[in-house]
Amino acid sequence: MSKIFSPAFKYTTWRRLWVALAKGEKEIGLSITESQIKAMEEQIDHIDFSAVMSYEKETRHDVMAHVLAYGDSCPEAKGIIHLGATSAYVTDNTDLIQMREGLKLLKGKLLELLRLLSKRAEQTADLPTLSYTHLQPAQPTTVGKRICTWLQDFLFDFSDLINREESLLFLGLKGATGTQASFMALLSNDEEKVEELDRLIAKEMGFENLLTISGQTYTRKQDMRIISVLEGLAATSHKCATDLRLLAHMGEIEEGRGEKQIGSSAMPHKTNPILAERTCALARFLLSLGENPKYTLATQWLERSLDDSANRRLAIPEAFLTADALLNLLFTLFTDLNIYPNVIAANLSRELPFLSLENILMGAVSKGKDRQEVHEHLRKAARKASLARKEGKEEDLISAIAGDENVGLSRTEIDALIEPAKLTGRASLQVSHFLEKELSPLLDEHRDISTPITPISL
Repeated sequence: MSKIFSPAFKYTTWRRLWVALAKGEKEIGLSITESQIKAMEEQIDHIDFSAVMSYEKETRHDVMAHVLAYGDSCPEAKGIIHLGATSAYVTDNTDLIQMREGLKLLKGKLLELLRLLSKRAEQTADLPTLSYTHLQPAQPTTVGKRICTWLQDFLFDFSDLINREESLLFLGLKGATGTQASFMALLSNDEEKVEELDRLIAKEMGFENLLTISGQTYTRKQDMRIISVLEGLAATSHKCATDLRLLAHMGEIEEGRGEKQIGSSAMPHKTNPILAERTCALARFLLSLGENPKYTLATQWLERSLDDSANRRLAIPEAFLTADALLNLLFTLFTDLNIYPNVIAANLSRELPFLSLENILMGAVSKGKDRQEVHEHLRKAARKASLARKEGKEEDLISAIAGDENVGLSRTEIDALIEPAKLTGRASLQVSHFLEKELSPLLDEHRDISTPITPISL
């Protein structure tokens, strides 16, 4: 991602666009020679940045500084570089190319994360665990089901990435105010040639679809739509990492650790969830960046104003770089994540008597008991046990219920009703259905896309 948004990539893309323009103009009949195009092509990767800086100091215009420096490196083609174009031809089209390449990279890395999480979910599909609503103990679920809640959101993000990549529209050649007037003048008012030139350049740069309408720049709605997808990825990442931080607090999971990793300079025992915390930190930063494209779109004047430029040169690369970092962090985190079934079972066991009361209620009703009367007896028993716990005592709630003739169930009958696996509902089945019917088809469809991620060194 750093390479995609590097000066080298950006400015060589400007030169590739100027070559594409020259090729297109030659093809539709302008007086441009093959040797001029060859001279330009030979200098695409040989940018004299010192010369560019010198020219920009004089002209105070970045595009013209590059035009002049490019001309110096291929004098034969100097007179045709940037012919008929305005600055947005190279600046805006390059932004679109960078964002397209950035989306491709994120798509590949997100696929790797989906594959990894899918394996984790499958491995833990049947592992009962305490669930929480309002951060209070609630009906048990399974670890795999919880992972699938994160997976589903990442799957939505992947679909959004695909949509934005496929719907990205090239600016092409639109001229100083979007009317293509300069190209109409250059091509003797031949509208078909102007349209053909636009298509030729888009094809040369790998785009099938062009904007029909623009000012000097492409509508900043495109930026907003693209960054909103990255915002969505940030929100999903934050939610996932927050859950992991909570589970780390409960001792149920732990991030992988380096052999000499130190959790605290003061407390030797600390094993802080640093990757999850860093994920949350960067996710919040990316969420904040999402404001910029909205304001930029909202405040563009008529056919364009330049107050968007400095903002976009910061906000767009940083948004993509941050999204890339989030996927690197999460992949590392889940690659080395330690899950502790014994701790999970102990935490569940502590709350199991309270969580099983609904099943006991159903069991009592099935034997002919009055639902409301049983509910009241169970409520009182639960309240008594809860107060005892708050006083540092432990009361055997299940034994108390088993001895209550108003409930009418033996200890053996109650034990059969409160096995953890019987309290997780359809969680395991939901995991298998989701993985088989929703995730696997997508992974199969994109099985040829592989973007290796190097886990962060711990």
